Amino acid sequence: MIALIIIGVIVLILVIYVIATYNGLVNFKNRVQDSWAGIEVLLKRRNDLIPNLVETVKGYAGHEKSTLDAVITARNNAVNAKGKEEEMKTSNMLTDALGNLFALAENYPDLKANTNFLDLQNNLRTTEDGIASSRQAYNDTVLAYKNKLEMFPSNIVASIFNFKPEAFFEAEETEKETPKVSF
Repeated sequence: MIALIIIGVIVLILVIYVIATYNGLVNFKNRVQDSWAGIEVLLKRRNDLIPNLVETVKGYAGHEKSTLDAVITARNNAVNAKGKEEEMKTSNMLTDALGNLFALAENYPDLKANTNFLDLQNNLRTTEDGIASSRQAYNDTVLAYKNKLEMFPSNIVASIFNFKPEAFFEAEETEKETPKVSF
């Protein structure tokens, strides 16, 4: 009789542990999805601001068509991206294209003084800062989730219930290069 009680208590403890671990994994998975949703909100804001910025620049630097076309193409690719991996890649490409656009604006003093352009540029800069912060928060959440998936004994529960790791938001190789500065 005592043996059955001991076995029952052990089984109950194991069931409680599995439930608690499963709920913890679900919590981390949902936090990763929430972090990603925060990035998507900022990416949408950036994508909404870009057409206005391009139209403003066109008025001053219409002959810089290749740069403007690159921004528009990168924006369209970002808007039409499907899935996290593609969204990450197209977001990085759009960041590069915007950097080129802002560098182009340096050659046009009238454009740099235009209040509409300055307002759009500040909004984009604020949005870019928010994207960077959100990417870091997302990666922190992915790390915590990944640790939970890989650490013993929660990795056993994770494999039983088929929890999968999430991808980190990583910089493209071109973003890792040291920029060349010349005077």
